Amino acid sequence: MSVISAYARALAVQTGRAQPVATVRHVHLSATPMVFIPLKLAGEAAAPLAALVGTDPANPRLLVVPQPRNRDLRFAFMAELADVMLPYVESFAGVTETVEAKTPYERSSDAPQLLVPNRGGIAFTKLLGRSTRFRRADGPYPVHPSVPVLGQWLTFLAERAEYAGSSALVAMTEALALHWATGQSPMEDANLATQLAWIAPPAGQNGPEAALAAEDPLTSPPAGPETHPDFDGQVLDHAIRAYETSSSPAQVREALRTQLEPTWTLMWQAVRLLRELPEAATVDARWAKDRDQFTRETARLADGGFPRGRIDGAVSAAIRLADLESALQTYEAQRAFDDPLVMAEHRVAGKAFSGEVVAVDATRRIVPPGKTRAAPRPLVTIRTSDPVRLSPGKRLSSSRNRKQKTEIVSIAGDLVVIQINDQMGRGSTPAPGSVPEVGEIVCYAELDPSGGQRPRLPSGEDTPWTHGGPPTPYVPTDEDAQEAWS
Repeated sequence: MSVISAYARALAVQTGRAQPVATVRHVHLSATPMVFIPLKLAGEAAAPLAALVGTDPANPRLLVVPQPRNRDLRFAFMAELADVMLPYVESFAGVTETVEAKTPYERSSDAPQLLVPNRGGIAFTKLLGRSTRFRRADGPYPVHPSVPVLGQWLTFLAERAEYAGSSALVAMTEALALHWATGQSPMEDANLATQLAWIAPPAGQNGPEAALAAEDPLTSPPAGPETHPDFDGQVLDHAIRAYETSSSPAQVREALRTQLEPTWTLMWQAVRLLRELPEAATVDARWAKDRDQFTRETARLADGGFPRGRIDGAVSAAIRLADLESALQTYEAQRAFDDPLVMAEHRVAGKAFSGEVVAVDATRRIVPPGKTRAAPRPLVTIRTSDPVRLSPGKRLSSSRNRKQKTEIVSIAGDLVVIQINDQMGRGSTPAPGSVPEVGEIVCYAELDPSGGQRPRLPSGEDTPWTHGGPPTPYVPTDEDAQEAWS
């Protein structure tokens, strides 16, 4: 926990209300997000119990498995879920835009967005995708043809959720924690009801009072995917037994509705709270990457692409890890440069500083290492009151021009001298506006919005023998669908 976050939590305790830790919204919110609240049977890894799903706050769709241990009923539930989700997902595939690049290409104008209550909801979505994407409409244990298609899309969304800054599949508790600090622990923030109680307590109550009331499972049932043990033993078990006797799911449906509807209300309350924040400058660029990936996945499935295998090959796993690390580095830099409250955490840690330009040597020219001709390398002296825990030679990025590369030349007391290395035009002197002027307030940080240097990795066909050699082409089999819990 950073100093700023710790201070915000202490202030929340003192004031009785959550404190903002962001000035802008760092998450994309679709005009029509799909809220998905899944529940699973306790003690079963991938046995869906129920779900409340939809895009209209006033018209949710309740899906129920009256006997979760029945394989046929579970996959009938997944077919119902596909009836809801697939039209929503596929509705975004038909409208495209042309992206102007070196090689222009078509990209979906928008993409689906799935909102779940918490990190457990993401994990269960991934598990549902894994348990269904290998299924077939023929062969052993046939399912409706829509079920494996839904499994592929759930897998895609769950994998996108692993990339920092992606908004394709969002856990609402994590989205709220990006913007508000409550007076409870991060573990307690995983409870959507208590988290919202601190952020927007009911009239006449403060955060601690509202959070205490929200801990009552009778008024605020768990947001899933696990249900409360008391509900399981006192209500659900009796309802399932009633179904086995009468074959009527009415009692099970009503019992599960009482568990899901309070969370449905909380989810849309959280959406409204987040919409009130102005969107950060780089959110649209990150959403464009989600739309790029959605377009590629749409084309892959249209071409009959196989489900993703259970295990990545050595090279594909290394590429994915590099992509995840690059996305995280880019996201952290973008958030900081978009938001002064986020940047304050880096400034307090000594990894960034802000101050006033007190001197500029714009005419300085030197011969860079490895070059034969002198090039402009202006020096900018900045007076700062921030604790600077950086050393000479450290490369920095600027909030005024995030693409411009600079480095520290010296630090003496409250004066930091930096050298500007690029983004100054092609002339022998810096272009107007490319170098800060005396009196300007600037901010520099040890952050790289470009995502850092990526390792050179071989293609899959060139996988070295130390890592198993080139992998054989993946072809799914019936064995892929055999899971101990499926």
